[in-house]
Amino acid sequence: MSQENLVVCTKCGVVNRVPRGRNGTDAKCGKCGAPLFSGLPQDIDGANFDRQVGRGSLPVLVDIWAPWCGPCKMMAPAYEAAAKALEPHVRLVKLNSDKEQAIAARLSIRGIPTMILFHRQKEIARISGAMSASQIVGWVREHIPTGTS
Repeated sequence: MSQENLVVCTKCGVVNRVPRGRNGTDAKCGKCGAPLFSGLPQDIDGANFDRQVGRGSLPVLVDIWAPWCGPCKMMAPAYEAAAKALEPHVRLVKLNSDKEQAIAARLSIRGIPTMILFHRQKEIARISGAMSASQIVGWVREHIPTGTS
């Protein structure tokens, strides 16, 4: 097993190596200098989505949402709170289904909000509907494989 995590920067998309024993909360991107974890889920585009899921070694939780979606807006503070609880062991990102329609179609999104948990380039769990922060955290911890962080 690797002694480091591969963490994709949400700002520039570069893959960064972070030693497993290091507290990743203070890690910065080697290219752009942005914090790798901010305690807030970052909005990403389709290219960054593919890099997060395809190149990073951390589990990735993706919230598929849209600006006009009432339940999505209602769940946003809970998703932010979940990011504070789960980072730096899980990457939390947001994907706007209006801006990234091709990715939403590829993921077979039928309703929003939908959260999809990926690990090692594979979808491992999916759930639709608004949830509280504790429900999100519990659902993620229930589905991530042990020893992934």
